Amino acid sequence: MLNNWRDQALALAGIFQSATLVERLAKTGTAPQAQLEIGVHSLFQLNPDRTEEVFAGAENVLPGLQVSRQLLQSRQHPEYTDCLRYALSILYLQRQLSKKNDLLSIIGNRLDKAKTQAEHFAPTHENVFSNLASIYSDTLGTFRFRIQVLGDFNYLQQQRIANQIRSMLFAGIRSATLWRQLGGRRLHLLFQRKKLLNATNELIAHIESTKN
Repeated sequence: MLNNWRDQALALAGIFQSATLVERLAKTGTAPQAQLEIGVHSLFQLNPDRTEEVFAGAENVLPGLQVSRQLLQSRQHPEYTDCLRYALSILYLQRQLSKKNDLLSIIGNRLDKAKTQAEHFAPTHENVFSNLASIYSDTLGTFRFRIQVLGDFNYLQQQRIANQIRSMLFAGIRSATLWRQLGGRRLHLLFQRKKLLNATNELIAHIESTKN
């Protein structure tokens, strides 16, 4: 079960990392290219053998693990208000999606084609973001519940940034799907915080030790 908490911690970090990227894009118009690429990469990992493969290695969600640690330690972090709201909204939206087999089938088929496009261009090419954003809009965007993204209107109205935001919300949904598949539940954020925090701390310590 210990390993399962570790995997859940990784998936949760993926959600928080995506939520943080959405917030940064909406407020500043930019986000780390490497993290955007990992978000796109995760969308194409439909049948991974190990949780780490979704993110091409645990080290690639270190920023998400660090945010997760802060929020699991204490909820008194006003700087993460929007990030936490996005993360909880992503979890809710993913749960709604899990009941729609027709949409899941459409997403799977279209992601398969988008993967070929990403291999032809590059994972963070504008055409790839545009494609992923359209998949998100045509499927998750049809739900009555919408994730309200707050930020600078000058950035939000730019199509390029809007596409990146939708793509990262999509990546968050991917991580939320993984979280559910690993047995993750919203109640775990309340009643299993210590186990998740311990697993998160161990992952961070391991990643940082391999860097030195």
